[in-house]
This record gives sequence, structure tokens and C-alpha cells, in this order.
Amino acid sequence: MGRARKRAGANGNGANIGYEEKLWAAADKLRGHMDASEYKHIVLGLIFLKYISDSFQEKFEALQAEEYADPEDRDEYLADNVFWLPAEARWQTLRDRAKDPSIGQVIDDAMLAIERENPRLKGVLPRNYGRPDLDKQRLGEVVDLISDVGVGGSENTAVDALGRVYEYFLGRFAAAEGKSGGEFYTAQCIVQLLVEMLQPYKGRVYDPCCGSGGMFVQSERFVEEHGGKVGDIAIYGQESNPTTWRLARMNLAIRGIDADLGPHHADTFRSDLHKDLRADFILANPPFNMSDWGGDQLKDDVRWEYGAPPAGNANYAWMQHMIHHLAPDGALGLVLANGSMSSSQAGEGEIRRGIVEADLVDCMVALPGQLFYTTTIPVCLWFLRKGKPEHRRGQTLFIDARKMGYMEDRTHRNLSAEDIARIADTYRAWRGLTPQPPLPTGEGGKVRVRGVASAEMVEAARRLRQEQSPPEEILWECLRGRRLRGLKFRRQHPIGRFVLDFYCDAARLAVEVDGAHHEEQREADAERDSELEARGIATVRLPAKLVLEDVEEALARIVGCLTPHPPLPQGEGEEARSAGGGEAPTPYDDIPGFCYSAPLEEIASHGHVLTPGRYVGVAPEEDDGEPFEEKMARLTATLLEQFEESRRLEDEIRANLEGLGYGG
Repeated sequence: MGRARKRAGANGNGANIGYEEKLWAAADKLRGHMDASEYKHIVLGLIFLKYISDSFQEKFEALQAEEYADPEDRDEYLADNVFWLPAEARWQTLRDRAKDPSIGQVIDDAMLAIERENPRLKGVLPRNYGRPDLDKQRLGEVVDLISDVGVGGSENTAVDALGRVYEYFLGRFAAAEGKSGGEFYTAQCIVQLLVEMLQPYKGRVYDPCCGSGGMFVQSERFVEEHGGKVGDIAIYGQESNPTTWRLARMNLAIRGIDADLGPHHADTFRSDLHKDLRADFILANPPFNMSDWGGDQLKDDVRWEYGAPPAGNANYAWMQHMIHHLAPDGALGLVLANGSMSSSQAGEGEIRRGIVEADLVDCMVALPGQLFYTTTIPVCLWFLRKGKPEHRRGQTLFIDARKMGYMEDRTHRNLSAEDIARIADTYRAWRGLTPQPPLPTGEGGKVRVRGVASAEMVEAARRLRQEQSPPEEILWECLRGRRLRGLKFRRQHPIGRFVLDFYCDAARLAVEVDGAHHEEQREADAERDSELEARGIATVRLPAKLVLEDVEEALARIVGCLTPHPPLPQGEGEEARSAGGGEAPTPYDDIPGFCYSAPLEEIASHGHVLTPGRYVGVAPEEDDGEPFEEKMARLTATLLEQFEESRRLEDEIRANLEGLGYGG
């Protein structure tokens, strides 16, 4: 059963787990005597470089095939979250020199060039490939191996191929590093469960100890799989380990995820980089039972609303830090050691009591052991919520999932998709939410076939981009990089025989900035507008003076000309979707041994201990219908037969030993 639940076969992108295992085994040759914590940055850096190079090449070729598009316009890449790469940093350059003894320096130079051209990667990429103790022959072999991982022809393929390899390698490195590996990696099934429970469709998502960014990746994946837009959530994070902080930046960049992880690594308790943030969703897997966290210097911190956490254990420091950063209607999910549910040492019991009595605890989930590479002890999930629905105020849901999951190997347990769905669906039913249909698919699905622009028109557009007027420069700063309504605008974009000041293909809208007109120019503009209208393109004309004096009004006029799209659900998307569709909420029932909804009074009677096993009870044993007396008679007869067979085998073995001269 466990084997069937593992990922098997192809991912639909030409790469599969078998291929990833081969790539891991081959790349592992490079390691030699190097520590896994050091080696991982070398290999993951190469995978990152291959990914952004393939993404660049894919975009470059798409622009070459698109009418009036300019493959050398860097803004085209910025608008689609693709990093601009100079020629010396593209993967083909590395591949051509893989056998060169100076391949290490070539890679270092490529990383430096990428950081120089892309400021948000500055200080993020590893640049230690040229050091003498790194075997350059093996390094070249790894370059050749990674060269065989193709991205293909679509965004989904790109993310699945190298993105999946990157994720697979993160997990393997975590296993190789053991306890320290948990600093940067959380088991994917736990991340997925947290996301499925909270459902972060829209809003601010925060992880104060983000590791390699797995919570953010899964949140973005959840939004996309339910038809939303990646831009519907804003991501904030913090990480204290400098190398892990860089790892997170690469992990997010490889998927085109824009995130605010702060300008540098920093300790969350001593140097909160997001002091004013109030997040709609917080997901975190903080270090378990962290003892050296500086609590002695933070006893009077404003974050400790329910009591100062003990200096020897940061569990409740993490929890209260997250509560402090939660929006008025926000929700959080965090992973903690089981002791957090019942400990009463050093004031932890009083802190927990305060949080319970504030009616913040929405759901507690007890998980099985062996889900982590870092520890075999079982852990629990805390789900806290401000602004519970009225029918669930004063109640907490307890779920005991300790018997769930399957053994993926001798030491590691995993949760299946069915396990995750059962837990998440139980929570949604308890909250009174309807079954989850997919969200609207947004703007996707429209494909246009284009020709290739003439070289003259492309060159004219390039020249005009270098000669923008001040009003055009001001407006471009407001439109570039999908800054207006998430729409992609292009500047000085050729259409037919015209070069438009700004153009949005998704909205079929041209934006023209007009200076002082004489009558002949008005006639030419009218002719241009008419020709564009025949192509299905609307035109909005903005006086240059308006842009200079009131750019907000200019943007409002553009917005007023956009074709409205159905809005995505607000907030989490849960309540919004439950209001429509006509489906009744899924009924919730307590299930002995699995789930139970407890009022605050009952929790208080247990001393505010939140261990689910105390509340859910014991699952009833299945009755097979066989009367007890008959069953005992049958089992006794079987046991006596087995005793007899045991004696017969014992006599046979003794006889054989005597025949060999060893009998006694």
C-alpha cells in the first residue's frame, strides 16, 4: 500500500523520480570529502543557474517569434519575472567549457555577472566554484549531467522539471545532514497540510523562520492549482542563517516568486525585520524547543501578550511572535513538538491558558512520528485564528492523526494525499465550509498566433525607448513590471505601421501620451485610433500635462478603460465561495478516536492541556459478527494445532542433529 502511494512514473515533463535519483547519485560523486552542508550550495547553485538560463532562453525565443516584440528589451523579461542574463552567464557557455580546467572560474564569473545584472540577487548566489580543493573534472561532469535536464515549452513544464529537481535535492540534503538539515527543510507533506488547512488564496503570507522557503512555494502552488493568480498573495519572511537565507532566495527565484525576505539574514527575536506587518496567514516550522534564543534580554518585549516565555525554550516565544503579527481576521498554522500541548514548566502552562481563554485556538492536530529527517519524535500542528466564525466561538477542534501515514523507507514516514485530504476536509467541515470547487480560471487559455515583426519596426521601437519624454518615463514607472492591476504593459510597442507609447495585450488597450496638437496631428491620431479599433484595440489618450501634474488621475483613466474581469474571492476564498454555488456545507460529526469539538469549559477541566488524545476518545473496535465463545474455541484449536506442529518440527530437528553426531 505504501509503495502505491509514492510518486511514480513521469511528471509529465520528461523527468521523473528515477531520473532525479540518478542525477543525485551522479552529482554525489562531486562531494568527495566535502561536508553535505557545503556541498549542497555548489550543486543547488548549478541547478539554479541552469533554470534561470533555460527560462531566459525560452523567453528569448518566444519574443523572437512574436510580432513586434524585441528580444533585447530587458523590460520584457522583468514583466514576466525572468532574470536577464548576459551571454557569459548563459548555460550554453558553461556547457561548452565543461571540460576546461578553468570551469570553476567560469561559473564564478557567471554568478557574478548575474548578480550585477539583477540587483535582487546581489549577495545571494554561491561564488566558490574556482577554489583549488574542488575537483574541476567532477565539476564539469555535474555540469554535463544538469545539462540533460530540459525545461521544455511551457511555464508548468519549467517549474516541474528543474523546480522538482531542486526540491528533490533539498530533501536529500536534509536527510544527509540529519539534525542540522531541519534548519532549512520541512517535510513536504507537512507543508502541504498546513497550506490545505489555511488555504491562503489572497493576502499577506508570513513565515518568521522560513528556512528554504517551502511554505511560500506550496502557498503559491495552492493558489495556482485553484485558478488564482500568483500575485494575489504577498510574501514576507525572515531567516537567521545566512546560507539558508540565500538558499531561500534561490528557491523562490527558481519559481519566479517575488518575496520580501528582508535585506539580509537576521534573528527574528532580536531583530524583527517586519515589525509593522500584520499578516493574513502565517505558516511556520520553528526550531523545536530552542534553548538559546536570548529570552533573558527580551523579558519585557511587547510581543509577550500572554506572558514572558521561558529563557530555556522558545516554543511560546515563536507562537506569541506570530500572534503579534496576525491581522485582525488572520489565521496561523505552526509546527511544534508535542510537549507544547501540555508543558507547565516555567510559566508555559499559564501562557497556554491565556491563549486558550482568548479563544485563539481553532484546531489542534497530533501527527505521527518519523515525519521529519531531524527527529523521530511525533509533532503537532497548532492552528490559531482571530475572528472565529460565530458558530465556532468558544470551541476548539481536536484531530488525532497519529495512526495516519505510511512508511516511505525504514526511518521515514509520509502522509498520503488521502491522509491530508481527510484532515483538511474535517477542519473545513467543522468550520461550516462548502465542498471546494475549483476557482475561476482567470485570464488564461487565450492563444494568439503572430507573425514576426520587420527589423525596421523593431529598431524604430528600440530607438524610441531611448528617447522617452519625461511624461512617458513617469508613466512607464507606474506601468512596468505589472505594477498596474497585475497587467503586463509594453512601452514603444510596434503594432502594424505604428509604434504605440504603451500597450497591454491582455486588455487589448493602447495608451498614448499626447503633447500639444496641431490639426494635422489630430487627423493622424484619429486615423491611427480607427486602424487600431479595427484590430480590436481600444486607445486611451492622456495629455502630457496631466501625467506630469496628476499621474494618479492618469492611471485612473487607464483603469477606467480596462475590460473588467470577474473578481477572485476575497480573503481566504472559503467564505466567498460558500456563498455561491448553492451547495450546503459539509456536515461535521465527532468521530471517536479521530476528531472531537471541545468547548472551552471542557478544555479548562483538563487544565488547558491540548493533547488531542485526551478529547477524541478511542475508536470503537469493529465487530466481525462472530460470537465470542465460537471465536475463542476456534482460536484455541488453531493454537493447539500450532503447538503440535512446533513439537513435530522440534523432534525432526533433534533427529537431524543426532544423525550428524551432535545429539545429546
